Amino acid sequence: MLGKALHTKSIWKSNLMTDIRLASEAGFGAMEVASSKIWDYLSSGSPLSEVTERLKQYNMQIISINDIANVERTDDDAVRNTLAETEKLSAVAQQLGCDCIQLVPLLALEGRSEDEVIELTAKNIARICDIGAKYGVRFQLEPVGWSPINSLRLTQKLIQAVGRDNFGTVIDFFHLFVGGDTTPDDVRHFDPNRIYHIHFCDCRLPKEGESFDETILRGMYAGEGEVPLAEWVQAVKDTGYEGWWSYELISAKHWQCDVAEVAAETSRLLDKYVLNR
Repeated sequence: MLGKALHTKSIWKSNLMTDIRLASEAGFGAMEVASSKIWDYLSSGSPLSEVTERLKQYNMQIISINDIANVERTDDDAVRNTLAETEKLSAVAQQLGCDCIQLVPLLALEGRSEDEVIELTAKNIARICDIGAKYGVRFQLEPVGWSPINSLRLTQKLIQAVGRDNFGTVIDFFHLFVGGDTTPDDVRHFDPNRIYHIHFCDCRLPKEGESFDETILRGMYAGEGEVPLAEWVQAVKDTGYEGWWSYELISAKHWQCDVAEVAAETSRLLDKYVLNR
């Protein structure tokens, strides 16, 4: 059964406890939570037990924590820090009843050969997955549109190279669209067992000479951009995927709007484009 999840990056200026209430009030059944909101909460001295109680109060669940970034880096300090972060965040995820953490490889391997990028990134992710397995956590890759791993073809190569049952991907409309090497047909033929979640959104491509600013390019509601949304939504459904869809609105403009109104509108648009309500 398809479900709607509030992505807390859509309402970036709100805090974690408020996010939980807003998700419920807007009609979401789950949340994808930005890891920085969890760290901010914990750094205040507040206990995780209060988060779990609030989740119960609003009949809400956390389905993914976003994210551990720069997982492709190979320098010793970076690898140690990544593995330590994985251990810590996996323990937090387990306490919150969340079984998924997002991984984001970025630009450290830019300029290397495709095979080398896959090999080095896979080595790190395999170690990450082994840590998470102790906590019942799986990991979803976000292929980033401007990074060396920016397509479903490369995602599939990475999944095979990692060789772990608890590693898959998120289908992120923005990143796959701007990456330019993934089509709805590629989505349609992807293994649904390796699709952990969907990040739904609209966006536009940068104009000639325009800097690549994600908070501007995806700063629009569904139907206002350039993504052929009906094709992409149908391609996901054709895989047989039946899980959670999150509306990820990373938008400098909308971060200055009323967070309750933004949550409600993203919920309405998921109803319209995905659930056909």
